Amino acid sequence: MKTLMMAAAAAALLAACGGADGQAQPATKAGGDAPVETKAANAPDQQPAFAGQTRAPEVKANVAYEVSDYVTGLQKPWGLAFLPDGALLVSEKAGRLRLFADGRLSDPLAGVPQVDANGQGGLLGLAVDPDFARNGLVYMAFSERQADGRNNTAVARGRLVTAAGQPPRLEGTEVIWRQTPSIASRGHFGSRLVFARDGTLYVTTGDRQINESRPNAQRLDTTIGKVVRINADGSVPKDNPFVGREGVRPEIYSSGHRNIQAAALHPQTGELWEVEHGTRGGDELNIVRPGKNYGWPDVAYGIEYGGGAITGGITRKEGIEQPIYYWDPVIAPSGMAFYTHDAAPAWKGSLFVGGLGPKYLARLTLDGDRVVGEERLLTEVGERLRDVVVGPDGALYVATDNEDGRVLKVTPKR
Repeated sequence: MKTLMMAAAAAALLAACGGADGQAQPATKAGGDAPVETKAANAPDQQPAFAGQTRAPEVKANVAYEVSDYVTGLQKPWGLAFLPDGALLVSEKAGRLRLFADGRLSDPLAGVPQVDANGQGGLLGLAVDPDFARNGLVYMAFSERQADGRNNTAVARGRLVTAAGQPPRLEGTEVIWRQTPSIASRGHFGSRLVFARDGTLYVTTGDRQINESRPNAQRLDTTIGKVVRINADGSVPKDNPFVGREGVRPEIYSSGHRNIQAAALHPQTGELWEVEHGTRGGDELNIVRPGKNYGWPDVAYGIEYGGGAITGGITRKEGIEQPIYYWDPVIAPSGMAFYTHDAAPAWKGSLFVGGLGPKYLARLTLDGDRVVGEERLLTEVGERLRDVVVGPDGALYVATDNEDGRVLKVTPKR
């Protein structure tokens, strides 16, 4: 595979870097305490709720890496998920699921549900069942069109069959969850799928983009603008925060979200972290906790796309959770992964977030639940980055959001 670029770094510094999972790593502050972001904020008069909530300093991990093509010939890849044997599942927005194994990309798999590939909709996030070795189940989030022309986010699962001499396929595919209500909109479907340690499944959603649907993110009788938690068969866990509350959808785990296209479990705490899209400013990194309200659209950073305040310009309110970090200007986040592999000790504990807007991979240095540094990687690639996962070999695998899409392999060099 052709090498595309290499980030220069000092080997001595790399050898000196370490740190346990979830801890801040010894690194280099490139510009002292100056923020890595140098562009003007869209809402310069807004003040963060606490020090370090935005515009972290540039902190370089000093990891040399090599970038190469891993999978090519894709059309707008959206989700990536590794199987236990090292094969890679890739969803394409148009509604195709592909399997990359032994250096070969399969034809689109049969058994994928029909998707409404319109606007931001399509075949979206993927997840592999924690018990895949026994049951072979894979999970897909997608936009689903209804008979009346409205649409919604949905989740389906099917059993992956890879019999010798036959093309891989899904069998027994069934829809296990549907967002309600359906909306006539082309945007803000979410949607990432993340299995919790207890085997339940988190589903991230969006507010469906159109202004008249925004208030749904605050309404608990809808699953619009929510993080949903279901069992692997689509049923509702008995310990969900709103179970038994009249007039409330029992699958709701948290509310007040705009459009979540990035989510991952913290490797130490097991909590769900997510990054969601803001408007002009206000991309948020949140720790998702049961029953909590994250504010949208009543509380938000940034401004409207057309200018002017969002819901009165309120950035904090009693009973509303603050993001642990936010960006203004935005990075248009999609895909995220915590790094826990030994292949790059200086990356351990880092959080990687894909950027669609400025076209880079953000590496966040964490100290507990605070962001203390930010580094911009893959700037030379110059492509929208849709998803990022850590492979079993410790490399980062990054999907590019192009008609001539690919999966990049980012290999740290010791």
